[in-house]
Amino acid sequence: MMQNKAEPLLKYIRNHISLTKEEEAFLLSKVFLRKYLKGQYVVQQGDICKYECFVLSGCTKMFYVDDDGQEHIIMFSIEDWWTSDMGSFITQTPADFNIQCIENTELAMFSYDIIEELYTEIPKLERFFRQIIERAFVASQKRIVRNFALTAKDRYLYFRNQYPKIEQRIPQYMIASYLGITKEFLSKIKSQLILEQ
Repeated sequence: MMQNKAEPLLKYIRNHISLTKEEEAFLLSKVFLRKYLKGQYVVQQGDICKYECFVLSGCTKMFYVDDDGQEHIIMFSIEDWWTSDMGSFITQTPADFNIQCIENTELAMFSYDIIEELYTEIPKLERFFRQIIERAFVASQKRIVRNFALTAKDRYLYFRNQYPKIEQRIPQYMIASYLGITKEFLSKIKSQLILEQ
């Protein structure tokens, strides 16, 4: 049963490294599957992020709330993506970000101690997780550059082209928050794009 539910995770891992049947079985014995309802938090700002999470189904958003109570969305995660407050998870210090489920979501979760154990027992997993962290780091740096270099319209077009599956699933005000604009301005951009077609 666990094998079936965690199959998307195994498939994802197999795309990057080869594990023996024994190694896959050991990995599955260590992963923790959990279902969250829409609106539930996986981690909250100020708490220590205890898990590195792989999305089996559903959708999450990572965001922080500033001193004025304004929400700033950093990223979305859907099936076959990873989510966690990486800084908090790696250092085991309080999280800067919240991760909340936008839909009913099922996650495959690895605790900090379990990941360390997996590194020891299956050394090639250390390289696998390192690559995930490196890719996340590169993506976040590129996002910073895009935010400085691109107009709001171009940021929206990039988002739409890069993540076509996400736009259909997420309320407009969340996309606006992710782009760093108001939902009214996003509506204006979309109307303008329709006229340009």
